[in-house]
Amino acid sequence: MQIPAPSSTTSLTPALRTILHDEVHARPPQDLHAPLAVTHLVMLAGEAERAASRDHLAALLAGHGLAAPAPDAAFLHADLGEFSLRWELHTEFVAWTFLRPLQPHELDAFEHGEPPTAAELAPAGWRQALPGQPLAGVQLWALPRRGRDTRAIVRRLLSDASVTGSTVISHSSDLHTDLRLRADGCLRMLVFTGEVAPGLVTPRRLGRLVQRLLEIETYRMAALLGLPAARRAVRWLAEGEAELAELAQAVRSAAREDEPALLDRLTRLAAELEGEYASTHARFSASAAYDDLVRRRLADIAEVRIEGMQSLRDFMERRLSPAMNTCRSADRRQAALSARIARIGDLLRTRVEVEQQLSSRELLATMNRRQGLQLQLQSTVEGLSVAAITYYVVGLVGYLAKGAQKFGWPVSAELTVGAAVPVVALAVWWSLRRLHQRIGHHDV
Repeated sequence: MQIPAPSSTTSLTPALRTILHDEVHARPPQDLHAPLAVTHLVMLAGEAERAASRDHLAALLAGHGLAAPAPDAAFLHADLGEFSLRWELHTEFVAWTFLRPLQPHELDAFEHGEPPTAAELAPAGWRQALPGQPLAGVQLWALPRRGRDTRAIVRRLLSDASVTGSTVISHSSDLHTDLRLRADGCLRMLVFTGEVAPGLVTPRRLGRLVQRLLEIETYRMAALLGLPAARRAVRWLAEGEAELAELAQAVRSAAREDEPALLDRLTRLAAELEGEYASTHARFSASAAYDDLVRRRLADIAEVRIEGMQSLRDFMERRLSPAMNTCRSADRRQAALSARIARIGDLLRTRVEVEQQLSSRELLATMNRRQGLQLQLQSTVEGLSVAAITYYVVGLVGYLAKGAQKFGWPVSAELTVGAAVPVVALAVWWSLRRLHQRIGHHDV
């Protein structure tokens, strides 16, 4: 069942509380009885393909007179007569698990012929049209250990070069697989169960074991989806790290005119890295989560290695761990390269800022020199202005003195003009000083 995402204002309603509580019981294991054949098919699916898988399931159920799954259902178990089907809808993939009990006469095929599978009972056309891309496939058989030549069956169905062997669930069952794909796109697993105490396997314990084994392979393949992205990222990182090293050397010996071009190259490299990081980080995080699930499921089945054979855990540790280490290494190298780019970018920007400050100081010094020259010129002009204004004012005084003599002015015009020159010059100079002081006061 899909859980609606509550917003910050959504209260915990009784219906939501029930959904959250029932999540612990989602996808429960079935009670299974040996002998049993299981076919597990996992299809990598986008949003449209996940929706199509629901319609595809509804078509099969309709052919057996059963109702379609609920629109919000993410899990369904249906009994279709000769076989049963488990349908599980996940975030990235859809799992189809077919189960069928085996009849006594069908057990002879394990020693003489091709063993029966569960999926072969489903319509071939319907099975071949499963929406999505094949991600994982498992053909699993659970057979009673008593009365069977288990070693001969293992040799017939599995490859000696990579076969694993271990006892599981408290030594009550034997597990064998070689993790090799066959022509049908599936790998094979054999579980030989005990029938009498203390090796008796209950239906519930067998159901949990089968579910965990199927999940191990599903999550293993889901984890490995990050490996192609990691390999591409490693190739890009090698080029990016080499370019960054070259940029670092160039920054050390760069002239001022080279810095804008270096900063442009560094910015482009940072943008490319962010694009690469955005396209791979989610995949790497998902791979790490799936890898953790694989390890948990391996711990759950409590393997004990059979003498002379490697266990499934050992095989996974040797084959899966390097791939996951590659993903983690690529993720760490991306983060480290981003930090290095940021440091060199800060260094280059600091250098540019220092040079800009030096240029600003030189510009201010030049402006101060120019201002000094302007003040000197202004003083010269001011002196000329005082002389010019004094000249014109004294000229007016001379005209006034000449006119005043007709009305009895006792002093001659020349003497009046001569006496007025220093007075007028001082008054003009004082007036200009007051004007400059007012302008300076307003500027401040």
